[in-house]
Amino acid sequence: QVLPVESGGGLVQAGGSLRLSCAASGRTTGTYALGWFRRAPGKEREVVATISHSRVATFYADSVKGRFAISRDNAKNMVFLQMNSLKPEDTAVYFCAAAPALPGWAPSSQSAYTYWGQGTQVTVSS
Repeated sequence: QVLPVESGGGLVQAGGSLRLSCAASGRTTGTYALGWFRRAPGKEREVVATISHSRVATFYADSVKGRFAISRDNAKNMVFLQMNSLKPEDTAVYFCAAAPALPGWAPSSQSAYTYWGQGTQVTVSS
């Protein structure tokens, strides 16, 4: 059982930056891919970025490429999402999730992720 807990959300003006953090506590033996997903008001949850346990593989949604960067610290069982040049359309609840996976795999499908955090709100004002 892995329990992801997100932090770092908040209110920011368009063009600003935020850094989300996620601490994955619990049984963290084995290898896990970690990912960030989001659900905007009135929309379904979608993938934002994912990273493999080895950090070799990453995936980014087209809408955030060049603006967001995902990273992880395996020693601390943490994953981060650096969000730059934020836009109002980035407003959403952001979720951290963990997927048991081979070290070099960074799945983008939500169905691969077994453990989910409660989410943190990110609001970008225009």
